[in-house]
Amino acid sequence: MPRRLPAFPPRLLLVLAASSLLVAITLITPIARGGGDGDGRVVGSVFFVAKSENKNQVHYGIHLDPACRPVGNAPIFAYWRLLERGPFATEPLLAREEPAYGVQTQRTLKRSEQGGSVLITLNALPKRPIVIDSTATGATCTATAQAMIGGVPASLVSVFVQLRWPFGVDSLLLAGRVTLDGHVVRERVEN
Repeated sequence: MPRRLPAFPPRLLLVLAASSLLVAITLITPIARGGGDGDGRVVGSVFFVAKSENKNQVHYGIHLDPACRPVGNAPIFAYWRLLERGPFATEPLLAREEPAYGVQTQRTLKRSEQGGSVLITLNALPKRPIVIDSTATGATCTATAQAMIGGVPASLVSVFVQLRWPFGVDSLLLAGRVTLDGHVVRERVEN
């Protein structure tokens, strides 16, 4: 005899459907969201830094023009996603947080008809250059961060900071996907 699924109240089904739609929209909108001038675009999260202290994350994004090219001399920006408060809570980095999470250097390498590249270094990883490539994909822009992880070229997804008690950093764990075959690669960087 087939098992029957439990009946859900219509209100709960509506909430579940709305939540699924919201998640889908959230995954799409950071990729191509209107910029400050109405004509620009923003990739809101190219990669992020998480830490052992709480669920909050620092995300790194890029300002792009309508053709998905980096805008200006400093298109890369960092901001907090305050997941401890809620899924959409954000704040800018504070000046005192810049030494740990800020962008140390950034330089636009190229701008083409449908995208471009920016070379950055982070304050926390000054000897690990990261190249952020942006491209037009249909009507949207996409961006990926490329770095050496475990000695191989990879698409950088995240950096996990293992904090040392009571102060300091014990290690960093870089995670990404190998450029050639897409398998997951991780590298632990001791402090």
